[in-house]
Amino acid sequence: MNEAQRQVLEFHEAFELGAPGSLDEGNFPAELRIRLIEEEASEFAEAARAGDVVGTIDALCDLLYVTYGAAVSLGIDIEPFFGEVHRSNMAKRGGSRRADGKWLKPAGWQPPDLQRILRERYGWIRE
Repeated sequence: MNEAQRQVLEFHEAFELGAPGSLDEGNFPAELRIRLIEEEASEFAEAARAGDVVGTIDALCDLLYVTYGAAVSLGIDIEPFFGEVHRSNMAKRGGSRRADGKWLKPAGWQPPDLQRILRERYGWIRE
């Protein structure tokens, strides 16, 4: 677990937001997590569009905070999943680029294998 997620776990414990969840408990507070992420994304968009650098940075940090909080609520260490998504994104080299700057997936590109990490780290078998 990286330091940022550890700090959010500390926050959850200090404010008695419940112990880290489990993938199999079925008690992930999805609606709360969706609402928090949408709220922070909206604040980011507002600050970025206004050219408010401090507000943009604050919103980015808040987005990370609520995203790490969602991972804590799921009971997962997000770092290996992020690493796998990064590996997959880096494999887009050689693809084409859209007019807005987004890189597109080249032929043969493979999506991140998050199921493998779930299986290896958490014994999660569901497909």
